Amino acid sequence: MHHEYKTQMTCSSKILFDLNDDIVTNVKFIGGCDGNLKAIAKLIDGWRVDQITEKLSGNTCGGRPTSCADQLARAVAQAYEEENTK
Repeated sequence: MHHEYKTQMTCSSKILFDLNDDIVTNVKFIGGCDGNLKAIAKLIDGWRVDQITEKLSGNTCGGRPTSCADQLARAVAQAYEEENTK
């Protein structure tokens, strides 16, 4: 299923991705550090939700309490929870 997540406190404004069971694919960040975010999207393509949350949760950027990577971890965890509580 396709998901859109509005980020908070990051340079990117939105994260788009597909979630099939617990596998995340087709990640695209809107805004932010283009090269770095494209690299993250390529690296995690096909990863399970738990792998993404384990590796990226809590990552910060500068003085902010979050980052685009942390927001991705939150996004996929939220989407997975929403899909599995219906």
